[in-house]
Amino acid sequence: MPTDQPTVAGYLRGSVGIAETEFPSIHESNTAGWTEVSETYQAPSSATQAIVELHLRWAPEGKVCWRNISLVETSPNPPRKVRLATVHFRPQGGTSAGDNRRMFEPMIAEAARRNADLVVLGETLTYPGLGKAYHELAEKIPGPSTEYFGELARKHDFYIVAGLLERDGTSVYNVAVLIGPDGSLLGKYRKVCLPRGEVDGGITPGSEYPVFSTRFGKLGMMVCYDGFFPEVARELTNRGAEVIAWPVWGCNPLLARARACENQVYIVSSTYEDVSTNWMISGVFDHSGELIAQAQCWGEVALAEVDLNRKTRWISLGDFKAQLPSHRPAPAKTPTDDK
Repeated sequence: MPTDQPTVAGYLRGSVGIAETEFPSIHESNTAGWTEVSETYQAPSSATQAIVELHLRWAPEGKVCWRNISLVETSPNPPRKVRLATVHFRPQGGTSAGDNRRMFEPMIAEAARRNADLVVLGETLTYPGLGKAYHELAEKIPGPSTEYFGELARKHDFYIVAGLLERDGTSVYNVAVLIGPDGSLLGKYRKVCLPRGEVDGGITPGSEYPVFSTRFGKLGMMVCYDGFFPEVARELTNRGAEVIAWPVWGCNPLLARARACENQVYIVSSTYEDVSTNWMISGVFDHSGELIAQAQCWGEVALAEVDLNRKTRWISLGDFKAQLPSHRPAPAKTPTDDK
């Protein structure tokens, strides 16, 4: 197949009308250039016929071929449940980065008591309340904070996402780190979108959108101001993210709903805003942008259990998430593209 991705649409025809179109997943291409397109579906009880169509778009003079088409009866996909937790806490009263880190331990223990698989902590958590500049609290990663939270992740056998300040040479980054259940640092995300105050404070923007494989699924991370713009969450979703962990100082909660809804991902936010402001909340947002768990008080843990294999179906669209790779707009041309 050409590198331009085709759309494969399938219809299941029953005795009454036509079911919504399904869009199978597009998998990796092999060395010969063939790309597997496949998915498991629950057929309507009255279905008598399946129609499979292949469309190639946005590839002038392109050519696409297909082969080995089959419909095979199989077992349904088992549930893939994950318990997503967020901490609503802003460190106060400490005198050091270590003090701020230790303040989160009781809430991490509470998340473990409730059998969380993932717990999300706040943005730049060693920074609030200490009255210091960003660069004074920046640390190497891995470093003391990842080691501290690594011990807790190993103790409780779950994933932790924490917002930190990273020092890399002469640069300082606002980052989210992912700690695995074995206590190891699995990766980091450097905040791409920086507000004016962080630019003036010496923060350097990131430029990459890593997505990490976990034992429950694919996880992406973004930080605070990233959520004001659709591009970051969309890039993470394009790379397969099913859950986005979001340490966020403050943001319009309508944007949290939008990022979850438009990308059909679960978003787990941890904020420093008081719930009374309704500027941002610590919670879990589902595929419809609905808030399915929220922490109301400081020091509270909110948790929601979700099934990553459960499809969200919309009227007239069906499984919208499956359509994103095929229906999202092609990259816009610049004036120099045709020259």
